[in-house]
Parts: sequence; structure tokens; C-alpha cells
Amino acid sequence: MSETPLPGGFVNSVVRVGDTVRRTRGRRAAYVRDLLRLFERSGWAGAPRFLGVDERGREILSFLPGHVAWEDVQPDGVGSDESLARVAELVREFHDLTAGTPLAEGQEVVCHNDLSPKNTVYRGAEPRPVAFIDWDIAAPGRRVHDVAHVCWQYAGLGPAVTDPDAAAGRVRLICDAYGLRERGEVVETVLWWQDRCRRGIEADAAAGLAYAVGLRERGVVEQVRACHDWVAEHRAAFDRALR
Repeated sequence: MSETPLPGGFVNSVVRVGDTVRRTRGRRAAYVRDLLRLFERSGWAGAPRFLGVDERGREILSFLPGHVAWEDVQPDGVGSDESLARVAELVREFHDLTAGTPLAEGQEVVCHNDLSPKNTVYRGAEPRPVAFIDWDIAAPGRRVHDVAHVCWQYAGLGPAVTDPDAAAGRVRLICDAYGLRERGEVVETVLWWQDRCRRGIEADAAAGLAYAVGLRERGVVEQVRACHDWVAEHRAAFDRALR
């Protein structure tokens, strides 16, 4: 069958073959396989199904139809308050499914660790999130890790935001919809993610990894640093909203 490249990937090349997706297996392929099988056994529809390995050694995953928000300009529904709340609810669902399982390895839950609109499938006339893709770096962690990443990526925290108080309100909406009780670490964890992301790109680019070199050349390091500085500058607004 013919292969159709799917857009948006920075690290891995991904193609669609019929109703399946084929992708090169990552370092944590066995862990991700077991995680996706847990979701399948639980009947949770928010992730692709693991279907095996093809003759070229690539993972075979089910194709999830819908709109993946990988471009900068998106339909209004993607960034609506309703979509933000539903993203947080989906995160809570898979966190609760993994809590206390062997895959959590004694941590609170299994975290996706790369939640963003670019890794989200939306459906409907007014698009709403229904599933997350690209689970390659999923790992045991704390609930606040994924919640903070959602706040950064889905609320678009950075210099492009013209109203910090409104952004802080969206962060509170995410935490409310998730049901996060302890919120004192949310802003600090957003800053931790931004610093980690910048340092990771810089290190991988220095090591000559093509994806990181490309991101650095496109100015992503400076963009992430600017987002970190913006959140730090407006931290008081976020702290007020989360109290």
C-alpha cells in the first residue's frame, strides 16, 4: 500500500498506510507499547492502538482521524475555553488509569511529557480534543508535570500573550478542569519545563542531532527562552489566579 507522510513531526518520520500509522521505534518502544495496551484494555479512546511491527521494523499504530493542530494558525475552537477544559479532563483520565499500575513505577502516574496542540487530535465542527498522539517519551512522573506542560503549550504562555491576567485565568481553568488540588508548584514547573526544553535542544544541537539543529536554526531556542522570561516576569499574576 502507498505511504503518505504525515506533517508536524520534528524528531521522527511518520507515514500513514491505509488506516494505520507507521513510525520508527524509539528507545522506550516496549514501555510505550505496554502503555498503549493498558489504554486499550481499559477502553480509553484517547490514544492510538498498538498493532504490531511491520516488515521494516516500524511500529504499526491505528490512525486516529481528525484535525491535528500542528500549524500556528488554527480554527477558533481549538483554543477555546471548552477545548482547554476537555484537554485537562483527558489528561486526568489517563493519569487516573495509570496511577498505581506497574507502569507508574512507584510514581504518581504515567506522564505523556510532550502534551501540546501539535500532539492532539481534534474533531467536530467546533473542534474539540479527543485523543493524544506521540507517546514516545511517556514515563513515570507527577501529575503536575503534565498539567504544567498543558498550561504552557495550550494556553500559549509567552510574549505573544497580550493580557497576562487573561492567560492566568486560562491556567486556572486548566487546573480546575483537571481537578488539581495542590497548585503551588504549577508556575515553577512551567518554568522548569521551559528551561529543560531549551537546554535539551541546545545539547542535542551541539551533539549534531539533525532535529535539534533544525530547531535551533529556526530560532526555537530563543523563542523558548523568551517564553521562560515572560512567565517569570508575570509570575505574580499566575500565582494570584491559582491561589
